[in-house]
Amino acid sequence: MSNKEPLGPQMADTQIVEIVGRNWLVSELYRSGVEVARPGRDHGIDLIAFVDLDYSGKFVGRPIQLKASTHEVFGVWRKLEKFPDLLVAHVWHVPDPPKTVCYCLTYAEAKSVAQRMGYTETESWTRGGVYVTTRPGEALRALLEEFRMTPERWSLKVGAGIAGI
Repeated sequence: MSNKEPLGPQMADTQIVEIVGRNWLVSELYRSGVEVARPGRDHGIDLIAFVDLDYSGKFVGRPIQLKASTHEVFGVWRKLEKFPDLLVAHVWHVPDPPKTVCYCLTYAEAKSVAQRMGYTETESWTRGGVYVTTRPGEALRALLEEFRMTPERWSLKVGAGIAGI
């Protein structure tokens, strides 16, 4: 295996990328003290992250949709607007664990980033309700930085909006 592609040519298989990305994300959630459940069927929710007891003694959970990629991909999808509590986890550099990073946003947060970048003025957004970029520049990276997840940020993200945190 080369240093460029530590997991080899099978990383061209998008299902393998998703499996590896999901396992990486689950590991990060567990490290942060957040529990994880996996739905038995795929209806657009890949994981359910939850905190058994939040500060008020209540169960708090959030659905997560995973967008795992071998490179850097950011997108916003209008169809996700109907799931206000959904978190979209963009996991980048899946085949290279030292570089793997996650940016996690709600639909409202992703749309706000897209508006600030001018993406919602594109034909892709106005006609199709989707905008995806595979080449995030400095401006987008700067906007995404506040959504870069760390073990310390996950419990806050999972509890935000539901527990009133």
